[in-house]
Amino acid sequence: MTALLLGVILFSCTTSWQSKLKPETLALVNEQLSKAGANQAELTKALEQAPDSQLEGVAFLISYMPQRDLDSLTGDFILENTKVAYETREKYAWAKALPDSVFLNEVLPYASLNERRDNWRQDFLNRFSPLVDNCTDIRAAIDSVSRNIADVLQTEYNVKRRKVDQSPYESIEQGMATCTGLSILLVDALRSVGIPARVAGIPNWTTKRGNHNWVEVMVDGKWYFTEYYPDQLNKGWFVADAGKANPNDPNYSIYASSFKPAETWFRLIWDMDLHYVNADNVTKRYIDVYNEQMHESQLPADEQLLNVVLFKDESCTPDGNNRIPTRVSLMQDGKEVDFGFSPSPTDDMNKYLVFRVKRNQDYQLAFASENGEVKTTKIQTSGEPEMNQALYLN
Repeated sequence: MTALLLGVILFSCTTSWQSKLKPETLALVNEQLSKAGANQAELTKALEQAPDSQLEGVAFLISYMPQRDLDSLTGDFILENTKVAYETREKYAWAKALPDSVFLNEVLPYASLNERRDNWRQDFLNRFSPLVDNCTDIRAAIDSVSRNIADVLQTEYNVKRRKVDQSPYESIEQGMATCTGLSILLVDALRSVGIPARVAGIPNWTTKRGNHNWVEVMVDGKWYFTEYYPDQLNKGWFVADAGKANPNDPNYSIYASSFKPAETWFRLIWDMDLHYVNADNVTKRYIDVYNEQMHESQLPADEQLLNVVLFKDESCTPDGNNRIPTRVSLMQDGKEVDFGFSPSPTDDMNKYLVFRVKRNQDYQLAFASENGEVKTTKIQTSGEPEMNQALYLN
């Protein structure tokens, strides 16, 4: 009888955390544990010791962490990260208001890309909480962190840094990083005070050579971009370049990182064979931001906005499914003066490719046909502030 009772007690202890997880979550966790090899005991420790209120977070991290973390992260690392994140969620109103899905994927994770895994959360909370304790809303908190982070961490932009994908403490120890390392720092600083944040970036600009990474923050359910050296939200030096990104070419698209699986992977230019950093293609949102800012800006008296859309043929113009997304060049006197990508069938019917042009002048719009032949349409702009121009593939 004693042996039977002992067996029941042991069974209930070993299965207690399993019984508290949803079946679909438990299936993910068990699959990950089976891949953890010698480190399975550490991950199980985190699951067993997590308070009920934090078990979902521990399970989320284990469910979606890459193999490198299954092999190496300790139970204590996971437990401390989760504990501090949940305590911060209770402390700040903006964090408490977040849906669980946003908190789990954009606040709780301990890493953004493939950087070394540092135990930064409690330290960063100590450093940055004084900056936001008196903030009354999330916008003020974002502004306070982003405008003071360089002084708090004593870390600046410098191409002499040791590597691109530096972890927080690798950057702090050197006092320098480039855009990727600085973005990782800012994401971690924001997450440390309960602000949803992620790294965004483009592997190649369409407008010039090079890449860039920056930060996105969520405010009232919408994503905005910012940087380590901030302007206002959704304002920055690269807006025009981002507005020319190509959503249909993976090498020229803009990505936003995700801890859980997403539609694709984040293109890491320092290791293009590494695909475990999940990401969404968010290029269209940046094109929309650029076009909105073009419309909102004050036009000189001699300029207009030229709104362009490419259709399959003239008979199909009322049907949004017949819009063709492709590169369109704005030409004048035989030279390309601007370019962009025409809307796709899934875009809003009111969306256009927008060019800023001179009024009452001759231009040409050039694009490639289905067989690769360049087709050119001659236009003359009007004297009005805005003009719509339809193009036809056939």
